[in-house]
Amino acid sequence: MASYLEVRDLNVRFATEDGVVRAVNDISFTVERGRTLGIVGESGSGKSVTSLAVLGLHDPRRTTISGEILVEGRNIVGLPEPELQRLRGRDVAMIFQDPLSALHPYYTIGRQISEGYRVHHAVSRRVARRRAVELLARVGIPQPDRRADQYPHEFSGGMRQRAMIAMALVNDPALLIADEPTTALDVTVQAQILDLLADLQREFGSAIILITHDLGVVRQVAHEVLVMYGGRAVEHGATQDVLHEPMHPYTLGLLQSMPTLDGDPEAHLVPIKGNPPSLINLPTGCAFHPRCPYATELSKVEVPALRMRKPGHYAACHLAELPS
Repeated sequence: MASYLEVRDLNVRFATEDGVVRAVNDISFTVERGRTLGIVGESGSGKSVTSLAVLGLHDPRRTTISGEILVEGRNIVGLPEPELQRLRGRDVAMIFQDPLSALHPYYTIGRQISEGYRVHHAVSRRVARRRAVELLARVGIPQPDRRADQYPHEFSGGMRQRAMIAMALVNDPALLIADEPTTALDVTVQAQILDLLADLQREFGSAIILITHDLGVVRQVAHEVLVMYGGRAVEHGATQDVLHEPMHPYTLGLLQSMPTLDGDPEAHLVPIKGNPPSLINLPTGCAFHPRCPYATELSKVEVPALRMRKPGHYAACHLAELPS
């Protein structure tokens, strides 16, 4: 199956008073329709910056983007804003991390969803409202006709997230980007939202990019996982391969710092020592080497290439394999 989205050698730079932020460095990946790619990493690793580039949401006055972002074979890097606006919402949509900030407080939920529909369809307000109510029902909001006339502050956190999903899906986009969609929700609601995304993917056949720091979420819903650190891809492969046989010390560190149901309840979690690097002053060589227990002299001077270690499993590390 041909990839719906193909990102090739993507670089994103921001100019600031303190220097140039190298937010994303030579990232490449593909996503097919009906498949989910999980992008994981600590805050500041470049996950959200990558997703915003796919949507063309960076300010061109202070951002430099190079590489290619192919949506159904069409490179959208450098497209004029009117063409990007036609793409957003119709072909590519996003579920933002904080729905209370993303939703406008002065307009009803139904109006916000229906306006997103009318931007791409020449329909009346009545038809658009009917579509909004239909989507609210589809994402599991009770009494959708009444709820459509309510404001964001009248919804619970889980309901707001469902409304955001309805807004993203109103035009049946082929690619859905979910940026930390379950971060502020309790565990029960998290599970409901993830199940909902899986159901909707089966129904609409959408490609999904799931951005998260939670490997448990990735394990549950993603077909592939891309691990980012310091703006680079450090590991990429099928979810089961990456989580069961990590080939990069950073991925191993993330797994060791996460509790599991089948682990020893008396065992201590092992956090990754140190802090993520500054994207203005990245360390020389491998960006992870100041925190890596297996760093070598080569790690300090040479950036490791992302190369295939096993079929379909890539890692950017100078170690041939992780010590047991």
